[in-house]
Amino acid sequence: MESSTVEFSLDNRSIDESQLAGEGGEVYLFQWLASAERFLKTASPEDIKIAQKDLESGLVAVITSRDSYPVPGRALRNLVASCLLILYTRGDSKNMFDTLISFLKVAGDFKAPADRDQHKIASLYCIGELMGTFGTQPISLRYHAVVSLRKSLSTARRAATDAVTKDVIKQMKSTLNDKSFPVRRAACETLMVMYPLPGGDWTPSEIESIVSLCVKSLDTADQITRHSLAQLVGLVLSSSQAPVIVPLQDTAKKNKKEIEEEEDPVPVAAPAGETKTILTLGEMLHQLSVHFNKPQATHKTRTNYGTIIQHLMSEIVNAARSSVTRYEVLFVRRLVGILLRDLIGVRMLSEQSQIAAIQELSKVYLKRWPALMPGSTAPTAHILTIVLKEVSGLLQQLGNAPPPVQEALAEPLVTLLAHPSHTVRIHTAWALRIFCFSAPLRLPKIVINAVELLQRDINFFTSRSQSQTAPSDLTLRTLGHAYGLAALVTVIPEKPLYVSYDISAKVLDMAIMLLKRTGEHTVALAGVEVETAWTCIAALMTLGPNFVRAHLPQLLVLWRNALPKPPSKDTVSRTASEWGFLLHVREAALGAILSFLSHNAPALVTLDVARRLTTLLSNAFLFANAFANQAPHLEDPLAGSESSRVQGATSDGPSLRSREALLRRRVFQCFTVLGTTSVPEATQTTLLQSVITLVASVEGFAGSSVQAAIASSSGSFVSLWTTFDGYAYGVTAAEVSENASPTADNPEDPSFGKYRLNRDSVEASLDDMLRMPILQSAEHEPLSLCLSRDLATESFWQESPSPLIQAVDAAMALFARLLPLQDPYEKNVGRKAAVQVNAAVAILLAMRQAMASPSKHVREVFGSANVTTPLSSFLKDGLTDGDPILRSASSEALGRLASLADNQFLATLMKTLVDQVVNNRDPQARAGCALALGAIYDHVGSLAAGPLLKTTVNILMSLSKDAHPVVHYWALHSLSRVVNAASLAYAPYVSSTLGMLFKVYVSPSHELEGGTLVNSNISGDLPAYQAVCQVIDAVITILGPDIQESTRTRTLILDIVRRLASEEDEGIRVEAIRCIQHFLIFAPEYVDVPELITQFRTHLNSSRRPLKLASIHALYQLVQKDALLISKVGGDRLVEELFAMLDGDPSIEGVRKVISSWMKQTVVYNPSAWIDLCQKIMSRTTASQQATDAAIKSGVTGFDDEGESLSVGMANESTSAGQNRPTSRWRTQLFALQCLHDICVTIARSGRKEQLDIAYARSLGLPIAGILASRVPDLIKMAFTASTAYVTEIRLEGLVVLRDVIETFALTPDPDYENALLLEQHQAPITAALTPAFTSDTTPEILASAIGACAAFVGCGIVKDITRMGRILKLLTSALEQCKGTALLSLGDAAEGSPNASAMLRIATLSAWAQLASASPQQKYLQEVVKPYKPTLASLWIAALRDYASIRADSEAILDTSSAPLDAAYASLGKDILLPYYAESWPVMLNAVATEMEVRDPFILGAMEGMDDVTTISVDRSARSEPTAMFFVVFSLVYEALLTSSPYGSSIAETGGTHFIALRAMKSLVRREYSGRALLEPTIFDELLNLWYRMALTEPPSVQIQLAEVVRIFAIEQGQRNEASSDDLTSPAMVCLRVCTYMLKNAIPGAGRLANYNQSNPADHIALIKTSFDALLSISSSFDAKVQEEVRAVAISLYSDFLRDETCEIDLVGPTLPALKSLLTPRAAHKITEFFQRVVHGLLSSCLLNIDEMRGREGSITANKVKNNFLAAVLILTVIPPSVKVGQGVISRCCFLIAETLSDAHEMALTAAHCAKTLITASASGSVMLRQCIRRLLPGMVEYIAKVAGMTADDAALQGHLPAVSEIIKAFGLLFNNISEDLRVRVLGILLPTLILLLDPSQGAPSPLHTQALNQLLVFASSSPAPFKEATGKLDQATRECLESSVRSALSNKSSGTTAHQAAKPQISLRSF
Repeated sequence: MESSTVEFSLDNRSIDESQLAGEGGEVYLFQWLASAERFLKTASPEDIKIAQKDLESGLVAVITSRDSYPVPGRALRNLVASCLLILYTRGDSKNMFDTLISFLKVAGDFKAPADRDQHKIASLYCIGELMGTFGTQPISLRYHAVVSLRKSLSTARRAATDAVTKDVIKQMKSTLNDKSFPVRRAACETLMVMYPLPGGDWTPSEIESIVSLCVKSLDTADQITRHSLAQLVGLVLSSSQAPVIVPLQDTAKKNKKEIEEEEDPVPVAAPAGETKTILTLGEMLHQLSVHFNKPQATHKTRTNYGTIIQHLMSEIVNAARSSVTRYEVLFVRRLVGILLRDLIGVRMLSEQSQIAAIQELSKVYLKRWPALMPGSTAPTAHILTIVLKEVSGLLQQLGNAPPPVQEALAEPLVTLLAHPSHTVRIHTAWALRIFCFSAPLRLPKIVINAVELLQRDINFFTSRSQSQTAPSDLTLRTLGHAYGLAALVTVIPEKPLYVSYDISAKVLDMAIMLLKRTGEHTVALAGVEVETAWTCIAALMTLGPNFVRAHLPQLLVLWRNALPKPPSKDTVSRTASEWGFLLHVREAALGAILSFLSHNAPALVTLDVARRLTTLLSNAFLFANAFANQAPHLEDPLAGSESSRVQGATSDGPSLRSREALLRRRVFQCFTVLGTTSVPEATQTTLLQSVITLVASVEGFAGSSVQAAIASSSGSFVSLWTTFDGYAYGVTAAEVSENASPTADNPEDPSFGKYRLNRDSVEASLDDMLRMPILQSAEHEPLSLCLSRDLATESFWQESPSPLIQAVDAAMALFARLLPLQDPYEKNVGRKAAVQVNAAVAILLAMRQAMASPSKHVREVFGSANVTTPLSSFLKDGLTDGDPILRSASSEALGRLASLADNQFLATLMKTLVDQVVNNRDPQARAGCALALGAIYDHVGSLAAGPLLKTTVNILMSLSKDAHPVVHYWALHSLSRVVNAASLAYAPYVSSTLGMLFKVYVSPSHELEGGTLVNSNISGDLPAYQAVCQVIDAVITILGPDIQESTRTRTLILDIVRRLASEEDEGIRVEAIRCIQHFLIFAPEYVDVPELITQFRTHLNSSRRPLKLASIHALYQLVQKDALLISKVGGDRLVEELFAMLDGDPSIEGVRKVISSWMKQTVVYNPSAWIDLCQKIMSRTTASQQATDAAIKSGVTGFDDEGESLSVGMANESTSAGQNRPTSRWRTQLFALQCLHDICVTIARSGRKEQLDIAYARSLGLPIAGILASRVPDLIKMAFTASTAYVTEIRLEGLVVLRDVIETFALTPDPDYENALLLEQHQAPITAALTPAFTSDTTPEILASAIGACAAFVGCGIVKDITRMGRILKLLTSALEQCKGTALLSLGDAAEGSPNASAMLRIATLSAWAQLASASPQQKYLQEVVKPYKPTLASLWIAALRDYASIRADSEAILDTSSAPLDAAYASLGKDILLPYYAESWPVMLNAVATEMEVRDPFILGAMEGMDDVTTISVDRSARSEPTAMFFVVFSLVYEALLTSSPYGSSIAETGGTHFIALRAMKSLVRREYSGRALLEPTIFDELLNLWYRMALTEPPSVQIQLAEVVRIFAIEQGQRNEASSDDLTSPAMVCLRVCTYMLKNAIPGAGRLANYNQSNPADHIALIKTSFDALLSISSSFDAKVQEEVRAVAISLYSDFLRDETCEIDLVGPTLPALKSLLTPRAAHKITEFFQRVVHGLLSSCLLNIDEMRGREGSITANKVKNNFLAAVLILTVIPPSVKVGQGVISRCCFLIAETLSDAHEMALTAAHCAKTLITASASGSVMLRQCIRRLLPGMVEYIAKVAGMTADDAALQGHLPAVSEIIKAFGLLFNNISEDLRVRVLGILLPTLILLLDPSQGAPSPLHTQALNQLLVFASSSPAPFKEATGKLDQATRECLESSVRSALSNKSSGTTAHQAAKPQISLRSF
């Protein structure tokens, strides 16, 4: 099949009709058309002209011909239409009319048989496409006729006559209620082209009629049809808002004509008159509210926000039908919430609009309660609830609260806590929580206010309890204040720096007092007190274990009192109010327990605590059961009122049934969180029975029995999901999301992965409302106020269903933990349906728990036949049910059950499913079986289910061809799961699968509007083509890179995907984009990436959100793959579009990732372009800043002159632009600043010096404007802009950028001034940018960051004169002075903060000074800065390290808190808050301490001694035996830091320096002055030794270098006055020797050790070897001579191994030869022993053997080994003392090898020459051995010179030997100088003939060899004339003549050169100006 690949070309431009017969005909035709389309897109106009005639006839034949051609389905007709459009656009269009006539003949043949319908549809489609592009007359036929009509009218509307227009509109309006949904959609699209009507026909009545028709059509439509109808209504209503100019004297008829003109551009001069719209905004919205439908908001939403809100509240929320039932209230609230929050709030409102919206909502609604003025009415509770929820959402979206927002909300939110409605109170508390999170500076005041209000209410209780005359709203007001306080307490852990912890203790004391007083009051008051107290306690649990631990015993007592064991008797006599109170008490106490378990496990939930809580939970459970027994005998005064009560009357509470449900819910929740390990088996059984009763039995039904009986008998029950009463027969509200969504890239993104149809999240939410019988709300679960959550990232608030349903959900969660089963049936059909769903969902949850459980027992239980048989029987019934949720849950449960059971069960289950598919023709049942097959294969896995793959695939492929949408959609969906699960095992089925998918694509029955009427109406929510894309995506994934091998498969896949990507349906296009993403991974070269990028850019500008998200994900993939290509294609414009998208709608995920990845890859090439983009963003203002500036009208800034000088330009610009200055969201600006930070970091790490040095860039010829250093002023200006912003996050990031600039450019020279730094000219702007951090509106985080930036500025060396450091140094010294005391810190103009904030600032200040102290050895001027404060700093640093160690050790209290004073009672609370700051700063402080220890600073020693006054220290540093007081504190931190391994192969800078700092500190700590003899204590010493060995084994060389120094210093210091002997093998020095030897052994490369160092830096590796040898010798010096000699021998032996190594390509030996020299040079005092001589002799012999072994081998490793062994051998011979005897044989062999290497004249000759020269040089010492070496080397040297002299013809070879010859000639000169005068004649007799061989006087230009040899001969002649003359006289005639000629020539050249030099003597000339 590969050879038959179809490709259109000029030579093959006709369809081969012989290929159309058979099964492959459709595929052949599809690929021929696809290749024709590609040809038409890329071919030249000339080629198209040549092929046009044949192409036209072929394309028309595909559509119109019956014989031999396949039926033209969707795929074929789409391709034909695409080809025709391109053909007539790029080619000749003269034949287009003939083509249309051909199609019209087919379409207009009404007598044709039914089998011609597809040809008619195809003809109509092509006509529509052609006319939609080129425009012509309209025609008509059902769906495609209407589509064609719409496309025709889109371009030819003005050509239509009035009569035609009226007929079209009349026909389309009647079609709006057609039975076929696709036809309705086509009619909507046609009417959208026609409207608004021209002339006087566009009237309010016409608008009303079309809206009414659309609303009528909504009732029976599916989701996509509803969407089309809504779009039509939106268009019609928006057109009513077009302004029309009404001349004063014109008639109404003329007014209507003006409307038509609105379609044209607005005229330059409008006629004078009054402007109005057809409908006012209120009238337009009224059209919607009448029909209760969603409005399509336009760009006017922002300006008309108040009108929209007012309309929604008055016309919809306050409408009578909106408050009939509780369900209606929640339904309206949810719908209005979706509209306000998800659509308008998130997608339409800019930040300015959000601020204005909050102000509007506060002014119009929140501040109007309570109604104080006569005649004014307060907003209803419904309205306040919605408004409060929207305000919360807006605040979270805004991210901060500027002053105008704070003014608008601070007071009304506190006031509304006293509202009589429970719902309003809960929503107010939540809004207050969000408000204080957004404006943390307000938090302390509001918390104190809430405590005072609650205390006042409680005091009121106490004072009025006797007289019982309390106001009616007192109890409700108290609860509101309690909820508000609880919500505020949960903010404290998130903003710990703003609130003092003493408030927490005060709240706890108040709660305990209330609980103790409950017995003194009536039941009603006691209930309020109990709820208030336990709510506060539940909130306090969020403070975590450090707070709760101290109070846990007291809490356990309180819980025991609240949850006693119920008595077995005396339960009948209680009244309903008493039962209600007792249920309430237990439920409230359990809420606090649940909060405790959620926030303090497992730290505080020990076995004992768990056992006690289990007992209390069991007591509560027994009490609930006791009440249930008594409930039938009780008359509940509130029973039945809840469903009828809408708002909940102010004095009524929940009914007893609801109270019981709430209690059971809490019991189940607590048991679920606590776990079942501590629950006795008997209790587990009872719990299971209770759960099953509640979830799946008659007794669990809490609805109206009468209504249920009526529904059952009358048959009016349709579905659980359309039972809109908020109870739905007790069905669970738990969402069982489909776990198989292989295409979901981001399952957490609700608009991307959650909705399988790729619909917009807002539309999907509205659609879900139609199938949501149970609506959730926040007031159902007040405890959600007391649970901690990340408010910065989570944009939702947890909502819960009603109490009865909460109990069901909690029961099912517990059921899943306890793993039960039950199979219920009953007569009540609604309850039966609910029970079936509940049971299936419960079983599914249990299955998930079982599969996730590691317990073998659990899997065995579920795998046994006793469990699988009844379960599978029940679940199989669910598969065939018509309820899609039941079907989905049952299929997944069956799949999970099959994975737990054995193979026999799997085989039986598969046989059952196959039989069901074959025998049951019901579409729902077949769809259920398809779902089950997919789930089974997915969960069982391809290994176990392998034998079933063929059967599964065949069945699913067969079902995929079924005409019914339910069947084929779920079959295709399951097939994609199977393909993904089977992976490579699916490869044999790929070809048949693709064939099936193609047939599905061309099949009319699978089209969205195809098939029968019923099928086409269903298919809107079951789109087959999306499922087809999912299968193709899975196939691409399993093919992987193999997709490149099969041309036919690859082409077919790509052609199908391209066609699907061009479909109109956005869901299909989203899936197609995902396919293309995977295709790009495996075969990118077959995809046109530039075209893809263009397509994605089109989608980014689309209004459809799913397409945007899919394109963003695809762009991210492309950027990661090739950012430079994206830059080339997209350019700056694409980045600007991405920034604009980020600014327009921040909720679109992925944009930041695309920009960040793109920037990091390309910024090193052009940083200036990226800075320009960021500067554009930063040049705008933010809405918060705008609002703040407007609020401060006086213009007082609080900044100084330096700040003003920098901002003068911006201020002028701002003044001139006023409010017209462009704005940007603050999060976009924050991202731009983060980009600037990444730019600085990326370029600094890239090592591109030209980006940081302008002078260097100029020397390279680079354009200066494009480099980073040229943009320093812009970077500082942006940092200043950020520092003056209102938003805290921007200010913090601005300081980060400023610090980046300081650190990155600190050493950059100024290009214009020598010896000056670039940043010197920017001192004032940098100072100005730092100043705003210390103003009154600053926060602790900003202050801490600013302190660090100040230290960076002082320490970078820009200003070295202390007197010129100004305010920055003054701020640092002021902060340090305050650190001395215990008062709270106050820096600059900032107010005092909380104790936590003050402690954090102390840490930041000490860290800043530590940075300066650490840099002082390099920056000498810093020593003068730090010196005056050394006594203070020393004690504060040590105290801070001690505090950190104390926190890490989790001690109960910090003993001395001089560095970070906290209230002793709350010290433990501060641990969690301060720990991150300490963890970041302690290495910096330790580094400073180590720096001072190294210089033996006395103040550090005093601080280590724990002295108060460190200036009086006078201790004998070396005589002590006890450690300093703080030694173990600091040493423990160092030890712990070294226990963690650093990343291997990384440098010190990359590891953050912590290991380096710790080792640096350890070098000082091991000294006696600090450690005494403490480290020699056996246990400590052993631990230290283990640490050293571990580090020697695992750490990189950069760290081990420091370790070797530590070991050396330890051995020397701890060995003082304790001279070690060779007998004591356990002495510290001996142990240190072993450690050093171990390090050396690991450091020297070998076959088994190289892997440890192959990634390390070679320089570090070499340094480690040298350091270790030095340490070894240094430590051995403390031993006697014998041990020293043995150590030296061991070291030499290790070095011998080093010389033998052949595993490392890098030359590590050469640089370490100095270490060998040290080993071979003993001290003068040591006499040379025979042992040492044998060692030296052995080493020398080893070197020679190593050289011999390399004979005949080549390569870099061989060359290095030979060279290094030669050098080592010569080093041995030259450095050993003369008294060391070396065997003559060894010397002879050494010299022979050198001479041989020379005589061979190969690449090693230079090394041999070096060696010879070295030996000759050393022989001057008079060593007999070395003179013997000369005698043996000389013949070889002469021979080498002779050989080189013979190479004069080969210039290339000669050049290679020049360096070696030069060395030999120098050696000859040295030899001549070293011998006595009487022997020189004899030596010259050898040297002169040798050197004369190199002379060639006949050459015009002397060669280098000639010149060198002649120069040396002249040296001989000048230094010893007599011997030279005598020797030359003995030369033969020819040789002497050669010498004379050469000398004569050289002397003549020299004299002529001197003359020329004198003639050319330079003259002094004056430069003229």
